[in-house]
Parts: sequence; C-alpha cells; structure tokens
Amino acid sequence: MKLQYYPETDSLYIDLSEKPSTDSEEIADGIVVDFDAERNIVGLDIQHASQHLAMENLETVSLPALNISIKT
Repeated sequence: MKLQYYPETDSLYIDLSEKPSTDSEEIADGIVVDFDAERNIVGLDIQHASQHLAMENLETVSLPALNISIKT
C-alpha cells in the first residue's frame, strides 16, 4: 500500500494494489474508488484531503509490515 499526497490538487491517493485501474466510481463527494477488471478495489482518491483529514498525523496500529520505507 502506498499513500501519495499531491499538494497542487490537495488530493490523497491510497494505492492498495499494483493492478491497474480499469474503472472508477465516486462514492461520496470528493471520494473516488478505483477498481481493477474484476471489480476489486485498487485505490482510493480523496479530493480536498486537508479539509477532510488530519494530514499532520499518520498513525499505524498493528500493521504487519515486513518492509517499510518512508520517503519525504
């Protein structure tokens, strides 16, 4: 899983899979879900993220990560 913030559009993309997106659906105002060919969720786009999320805090709880990299 990858989190990518785009300051120029104030959007946060949560990449859940390496599979390509083949379809998208806006499920709420400014929240877009990307699907692969089998309709599995592969990503989430949160538009105007700083208005909806506490962007200064990122916390993981009980994450079974084997390899973590932090890029700034």
